[in-house]
Amino acid sequence: MNTAAVPAPRTAAALAARRRRTEAALHRVHAAIARLRREKAHVSVAAVARRADVSRTFLYDNLEARATVATAMAEDGDRRFRTLTEQDSEREATWRERALNAEEGLKAAQAEILAQRTRIGELLGQIRDLETEWTEETIQRISTENTTLKQRVRQLTADNRTLDERLKAARSNLRFQDRRIADLEAGLADPLS
Repeated sequence: MNTAAVPAPRTAAALAARRRRTEAALHRVHAAIARLRREKAHVSVAAVARRADVSRTFLYDNLEARATVATAMAEDGDRRFRTLTEQDSEREATWRERALNAEEGLKAAQAEILAQRTRIGELLGQIRDLETEWTEETIQRISTENTTLKQRVRQLTADNRTLDERLKAARSNLRFQDRRIADLEAGLADPLS
């Protein structure tokens, strides 16, 4: 067999061209990662390959490209985790605030109901004690006041029930947010999946 040897200049030129293509591809990979970061888009092997117009095989085979993409993905995962944690902390704070406000409103309504019931009891006691000594006009006035107080008690009881329902809803939402945070933390623990 007669095999023709490739002259050294052609080999050197081919190697230089290959090196230039590789360097250009690496430059595009760096630019694509920078663009994804600016856009706050998710950094993945597929996204970098599309943006840099290189194959996924190139990204896996070339050591520098693989290291660059892996570093970018890790930083992206950390940034997303911090962002989600901050958002969840803000949501949790608002739900806690609502729950505390609902509890305060509930306590105030219960105190008001107790005060109104005490006042009604005192007035009913006065009516029984002094019923014979009072005039028809006084009895009418007290009965009207008693009716007004009973209506107020019914209103406060309804308000109390509404605040209690809001408190239960706020607690339920807070439990849901806690589960969601736990799920997100578990999901972000493995950024390559």
